[in-house]
Amino acid sequence: MSNTTQTINEQDQKSVTNKRYLPLLLVNYGFLFIGSLSSSLLSKYYFNHKGSSRWVSTWVQSAGFPLLIIPIVVPYYLFKSTQRKPFTGFTPKILALSIFIGFMLGVNNLLFSWGNSYLPVSTSSLLLSSQLVFNLILSVIIVKQKITFMNLNCVILLTLSSVLLALESSNDQPRDVTKTKYFIGYLATIGAGLLFALYLPIMEMVYKKVYCYAMVMEMQMVMEVAATALASIGMVFDGGFTEMKREGYQVFDKGEKVYWATVVSNVVSWQLCFMGTAGMVFLTCSLTGGICMTALLMMNVVGGVVVYKEEFGGVKVVSTVMCGWGFCSYAYGMYVKNKMLKDRDDGGGGGHDSDDKNVGSYNPIEMTQIVNSSSSSSPLHHIG
Repeated sequence: MSNTTQTINEQDQKSVTNKRYLPLLLVNYGFLFIGSLSSSLLSKYYFNHKGSSRWVSTWVQSAGFPLLIIPIVVPYYLFKSTQRKPFTGFTPKILALSIFIGFMLGVNNLLFSWGNSYLPVSTSSLLLSSQLVFNLILSVIIVKQKITFMNLNCVILLTLSSVLLALESSNDQPRDVTKTKYFIGYLATIGAGLLFALYLPIMEMVYKKVYCYAMVMEMQMVMEVAATALASIGMVFDGGFTEMKREGYQVFDKGEKVYWATVVSNVVSWQLCFMGTAGMVFLTCSLTGGICMTALLMMNVVGGVVVYKEEFGGVKVVSTVMCGWGFCSYAYGMYVKNKMLKDRDDGGGGGHDSDDKNVGSYNPIEMTQIVNSSSSSSPLHHIG
């Protein structure tokens, strides 16, 4: 075996020639859609009904990591659809990176909890769209993302929607929240957006060396374990576990059963959200993943208005429209660019036809790829 190459049995699920790519992408976006909307509403539901521990709210965001065992072990042990054993090729470097990113994710979860405890869902969701500016800048620096009219236009529109919201934020302040707490929540939400914007391009950089979706889930599981460990330490020092029992019995105004149902639902919804995020970044790129997440914030805004009867004045209407406009323009530009790449490949013949034949000669569920520094890129990483 060469020192510069390593042959491993795994499926290149980033390739547009793979028949499982589109279904896998749609499933992950579905997870992201359901997880993002439900976790945002459930987190606010917890605070609205006298839940008060931000460490509890932080802990539930990552405590569902055991659910990731399903996509990790089921394909190998139950369906026999892959020959790759779980955690094969999981090097010490990848382990260290996953733990470090997990701690960073834990801090991000805490900031989000602080912001969500003080701000309305709609305001928090629109503020989080500001992460796209940071995402674009950091993507350019970390993964050499090319700035195009398509992505720049989208980022500008989504950023302006946040600025408009900020100019009118004083009118949206909840009655039971002081100006100081509202300001803290505002800054914490912006900080969560900044940290998550850093998380996405770092993950894209790491995923360039990963070809298997199961390995993405393995890394995600290690990250969630690290984030849960950080939150658990905070829970211990702040009395969070004792607080959970007391809240369930005495504080939560909907009763103990509803309290625990809320906690469990939060755990599941956050895992769906993070699974979808990891899958989107792996299958596309960090900027595309960030834009898709920001587009879903529109649904969070609508959800906050419908479920919690939050105000939906002119500023929020304009911000939401701009958010949708930015995403639609980006999605259309991405569609046109994808179509051009496919037309070029179909007309080019030669190497691409040969690659397609080679793909067809293997079992589509189990393919052999040569992993080295020159084979890590995917046509999808050049989209956007």
